[in-house]
Amino acid sequence: MINTGSEAQSKPAVITIDGPSGTGKGTIARAISNWLGWHFLDSGALYRVLGLVATRDRLDISDEDYLVSVASNLDVSFVGMEDRTKVYHNGLDCTLAIRTEECGIVASRIAVSPAIRKALLSKQHAFRLNPGLVADGRDMGTVVFPDANLQIFMTASVEERARRRYNQLKEKEICASLADLSRDIKERDERDVTRQQSPLKPSQTAVILDTTVMSIEEVTDKVKILVRKHGLI
Repeated sequence: MINTGSEAQSKPAVITIDGPSGTGKGTIARAISNWLGWHFLDSGALYRVLGLVATRDRLDISDEDYLVSVASNLDVSFVGMEDRTKVYHNGLDCTLAIRTEECGIVASRIAVSPAIRKALLSKQHAFRLNPGLVADGRDMGTVVFPDANLQIFMTASVEERARRRYNQLKEKEICASLADLSRDIKERDERDVTRQQSPLKPSQTAVILDTTVMSIEEVTDKVKILVRKHGLI
């Protein structure tokens, strides 16, 4: 039985898992949400869907006002599968389309806009439902859910993150350059860390997990221990 605290608690419990791309945070967040039977939010997918719309419709990503209007009306939902989560936009499966490198780069550039981040904030809050939520992103613990019951921040070396991404693309028979992936990751990190609003950083109470030399199973086990330690199960 899931324990989300006192019955008088006004808000459902939240676990936030933040960190840069390639640290395994999405995989871990999905595994923990499945384990607990909680809702799941891949906040990065919201920006990727917006990036997909901008790319598909040939929108000028410097047109902030228009992108804010698109973001405010973005219809995104997640459907949990046994080993992955499907992402739907306007009822259509866009899981694979939003995972391209081009879409990720556009999403990262869009995400520096304070107005766009504000437009998506209420949509992220709407995922906070009983019995609880596991939220994966870059500012879940610092901005979106600062009152989260458990905050985790994952890290890993640039080289390891690029290698992981390279292997993912290789499995999908997509050609990629390890050097180019490393460069893109460094540039994305720079944008995320230095942006004025919601920069990528751990919250003061976040538990830091370096996943560079850890397997998915090892990281999952560590997070499960933290969940139990915080009385969430």
